[in-house]
Amino acid sequence: MAEGCTHDCSSCSLNCPSKNGGVPKDEANPKSNVKHIIAVVSGKGGVGKSLVTSMLAVHLSREGYAVGILDADVTGPSIPKAFGLKEDVEGDGEGAMLPPMTATGIKMMSVNLMLDDETRPVVWRGSIISSTVRQFWKDTAWGDLDYLIIDCPPGTGDVPLTVFQSLPIDGCVIVSSPQELVSMIVKKAANMADMMNVSVLGLVENMSYIKCPDCGKEIKVFGESHIEEIADEFGYELLAKVPIDPEIASYVDKGWIETVKCNYLEAAAKRIAEKCENK
Repeated sequence: MAEGCTHDCSSCSLNCPSKNGGVPKDEANPKSNVKHIIAVVSGKGGVGKSLVTSMLAVHLSREGYAVGILDADVTGPSIPKAFGLKEDVEGDGEGAMLPPMTATGIKMMSVNLMLDDETRPVVWRGSIISSTVRQFWKDTAWGDLDYLIIDCPPGTGDVPLTVFQSLPIDGCVIVSSPQELVSMIVKKAANMADMMNVSVLGLVENMSYIKCPDCGKEIKVFGESHIEEIADEFGYELLAKVPIDPEIASYVDKGWIETVKCNYLEAAAKRIAEKCENK
């Protein structure tokens, strides 16, 4: 129990400092009214976390929710590219940043929207990157949002820790792929969430299989999946198993992700919204 606290924080829904290792949550910008914040995390890189973030945002937007994306993968930002967004970040004249909007109205904040050249590397130390992520939350006038989805960098380092500790997130989605090695890495992300008292909304396995274009057979390129075993071990819900789909890759490369017609993550987005609304 934190100093000045009058109740058992372990059994309440308040964002008390004692729940957060003594670290108070950052306040949103006065011009922001964000109902729910979801972090998308992965134990390692290369599992398609940014794709899952983008598709969840697209499906939630299609459901009629007001959605934003905070691209916390500062040194490897790929979200703007997927949406074909190149608009510069501007200020409101009162110290707040205004997030550019995609073609379908998804608001976005990413370091790539602040660079003259999107291929220019961001060579910053971890403390500066973490401060930038906090600024994206505190200094951005997000307006009215139903969901803000945070695309975290892979691993369990500075930025995921900052997001878990400093932002008032509702929970996280853990993304994995089928390799045996990834099973171990997923458990690291799951254990981190448990250590930080962050609710895991569910698991998404990406690159589960690819369908043969001739016979339709599902080919498990990375071997047998172990995601069900992990879900059972931790008591998490398996939200989706997403195949390798060349069409999605093509649309992402062209910046057309908002026009993708596949529904691999549609049910997952609805389930996440249901969980958040019932918290």
